[in-house]
Amino acid sequence: MIEIKQLAAQGDVVFRRIDRLPSNAVERKVTGPIVVAHSETGHHHAIHDAGVRLFETVRHDAMVRYLSVDGASADVVHHRAEHTHQTLRLLTGVWEVRRQRQWVPDPADDAAWVAVAD
Repeated sequence: MIEIKQLAAQGDVVFRRIDRLPSNAVERKVTGPIVVAHSETGHHHAIHDAGVRLFETVRHDAMVRYLSVDGASADVVHHRAEHTHQTLRLLTGVWEVRRQRQWVPDPADDAAWVAVAD
């Protein structure tokens, strides 16, 4: 496990500490674990700890979310039996969670941004 103070990546997901939530952030009620990033192969990046709240902006961008870690810390676990990413421990505070993107040429539209496959 790696304790994160400012910035880290877990595969295609980047966690960055920020000073405060955006003014247009809205809390999303979650029952069960918080899945911060769904995977195309089912190996999600999830938090099972209590004391963590999930936020999205009013103009929802599926690639960016926010976490408020109100307890001492929260562990982000990568659910995959093999080739797993190491668990990240986020310390108390507000975190931006961003899926990495890549630019892919698209003949129909000149180009497009797509999520990086992990």
